[in-house]
Amino acid sequence: MAGLDESGSNPDVGLLYDINGLAKDTPSWFDSAMAFVGEYGLLLALVLLVVWCWWGQRKRGTLDDAATSVAAVVWAPLAAGIAVLINVPIRSFVERPRPFRVHRGIELLVDGKNDYSFVSDHATLAMAIGAGLFVANRKFGLVGLGLAALEGFCRVFMGVHYPTDVVGGFALGTAVALLLSPLAMALLTPLTKMIGRSGRVGRLVWDRKVGPVAAPLSGTARRSDAASADPDERDLAA
Repeated sequence: MAGLDESGSNPDVGLLYDINGLAKDTPSWFDSAMAFVGEYGLLLALVLLVVWCWWGQRKRGTLDDAATSVAAVVWAPLAAGIAVLINVPIRSFVERPRPFRVHRGIELLVDGKNDYSFVSDHATLAMAIGAGLFVANRKFGLVGLGLAALEGFCRVFMGVHYPTDVVGGFALGTAVALLLSPLAMALLTPLTKMIGRSGRVGRLVWDRKVGPVAAPLSGTARRSDAASADPDERDLAA
């Protein structure tokens, strides 16, 4: 199935030239920076975002809340790994060549890309982490999704992927992170609760110094607190 969308009149190819063509008008240092960001930088930023989110979710009021939230955070990188494994047979089946091997005038910003193009591993990884974080915490998830979108743009800018390679990676990463989330949470939550009840290792799941929050004395206070709570802080996994 090689040769997917290789026609020069195809919008996919046209958008490839439009985005990759920007590299011809930018200085070499900017191209080098984009190559580093697209190859390593954004994925590293997503890993740090996962660590940051995990650190905050440990400070939930109760062990049950913390364990559920931490389980959702742990699922984000696990979903990314599973999505990339699923992509291995997809790439072998489609066998789509890299765009710089098919089309002339492509500005290639990195070397060593000798494998197939569809689906983009980087886009798959980034979107799976972003979607997984969205399950754990909306604000962190939105940042992750933004970084994933930037990752997709970089891959086309670098000349190593077609836009549809990126879109396919986004779809695969999102599907794995969201569709398998209920099963993952059912398996991971009991594990995180068990770890949270243990000794020093339990700090990986729950910061005991925070402790449970005291309940309001009146029903009016409860309604007031619920109304003032920021809806963006409520996790989808909770």
